Amino acid sequence: MWRRATSEQCLSADPQLTALLLDTLADTPEGVSLARLCKQLGVRMSVLLRTLAWLGSASLDGQPGPGWIRVEDRGERQLAVLTDVGLAAHAQHAMTQTPQGD
Repeated sequence: MWRRATSEQCLSADPQLTALLLDTLADTPEGVSLARLCKQLGVRMSVLLRTLAWLGSASLDGQPGPGWIRVEDRGERQLAVLTDVGLAAHAQHAMTQTPQGD
């Protein structure tokens, strides 16, 4: 289960959506437009923005987020980009989800 780096409380972001989002961004280091992410993940923009707020570095309810994702403005487009911290969290989660062989 995904947890805030600074707290033992579970993230409010949906764990499945978080995993899919990190997987998608890990495969695209240059970032993905928010509109494309909505289509790929099958979520509304409001859900995506709320999730990005939880996974970014913004302070919510007095606690900073884990800083896994940042949103960049590039011209008229906004792109979500996985940070180095997010890439490490993705790699750690992938290791814990890999079935162990005999």
